[in-house]
Amino acid sequence: MASGDDSPIFEDDESPPYSLEKMTDLVAVWEVALSDGVHKIEFEHGTTSGKRVVYVDGKEEIRKEWMFKLVGKETFCVGAAKTKATISIDPVRAFAYEYTLEINGKSLKKYMENRSKTTSTWVLHLDSEDFRVVLEKDTMDVWCNGKKMETAGEFVDDGTETHFNIGNHDCYIKAVSSGKRKEGIIHSLIVDNREIPEILK
Repeated sequence: MASGDDSPIFEDDESPPYSLEKMTDLVAVWEVALSDGVHKIEFEHGTTSGKRVVYVDGKEEIRKEWMFKLVGKETFCVGAAKTKATISIDPVRAFAYEYTLEINGKSLKKYMENRSKTTSTWVLHLDSEDFRVVLEKDTMDVWCNGKKMETAGEFVDDGTETHFNIGNHDCYIKAVSSGKRKEGIIHSLIVDNREIPEILK
């Protein structure tokens, strides 16, 4: 049983690279958007066997058998930047448990709210392929489909431009002041001289 905004998401339309039949104790599934992509975290908790198994993107990260203490925490890393994640197992009532996910010490909801303030994300289709571009506003690092891009920064009259390439396509992220204190800096992705709309969070 999971509760709150950190509750898992179950998706029937995706076929994982492993058999769900073997995952008889699957109790929670979360999707976490990081700079290098969206990661799927799955948790098995065998309340009779004491088993705990954590999968990240279908790969087993933690397996513990015969745990006599059924509550506690499991900590592991997610993504290319090795972001710290912790699953907490808490009792709700007799033989019922609540599973919550924390990312970098924050609840998943708080982490995602903070992340929406510190990143900008665009999705575009080029040369018959989908691309997900993420700007980390605090470091100005640019990620594309899970890879950190080589960039070159340039000062221009009305702000800055961070240049990079996707295949043979010239891209840059333009940063200009909104002129309003609450809005701060506005970031726009330009690909082949065409502005790409940002994903709304």
